[in-house]
Amino acid sequence: MSDETTSVGELRALVRAFVDDRDWSQFHSPKNLSMSIAIEAAELMEHFQWLDDAASRSVGDDAAAMQEVREELADVLCYALAFANAMEIDVSAALREKLKKNAKKYPAQEFRGRFR
Repeated sequence: MSDETTSVGELRALVRAFVDDRDWSQFHSPKNLSMSIAIEAAELMEHFQWLDDAASRSVGDDAAAMQEVREELADVLCYALAFANAMEIDVSAALREKLKKNAKKYPAQEFRGRFR
């Protein structure tokens, strides 16, 4: 399975089954899930704390570090998909709508190569 062959819906179903098999939906309130996303995102950030830009880009050269980063990203995504399940948010629609809004806010011709 890869990004090219797996749909968001399939990933949501995998997360839903994992949660259901453990009867965890009782703990998966929007508050708890949003907090878990933030906690896991902070754990991901720890791998890059104090690194300059060049060093942060080379983390992928270290197989052990990269495996840890992959696992933290997976944790963030698991909680994000669990949140989408709990709130019945269509992730694809939400992302497309947000990108459309951001395209208007940050027109490419004005912001290409700029962060401000």
